Amino acid sequence: MVEDFIREHSGDFKKRSLWEHLPRKMMYQTFCVIFDYLLESNKIGVDREGHVAWIWDPEGVKRLLSQPHLEWKSTQK
Repeated sequence: MVEDFIREHSGDFKKRSLWEHLPRKMMYQTFCVIFDYLLESNKIGVDREGHVAWIWDPEGVKRLLSQPHLEWKSTQK
């Protein structure tokens, strides 16, 4: 529920107001646990002003990694 709401309203809310506008109410502590997980797993990002945005795009990553001109080579031997 939280992931879907953030995806739909990416960049519209700050953390507290995001919690207040969820379609179903939940305890703030539970919301903070979910929020911290999404932040640590790089699925969401927070800008300087505190707005929360959805940044996870696995299809875009796969598409970019399949481009041969975007490869990099390791310098370790």
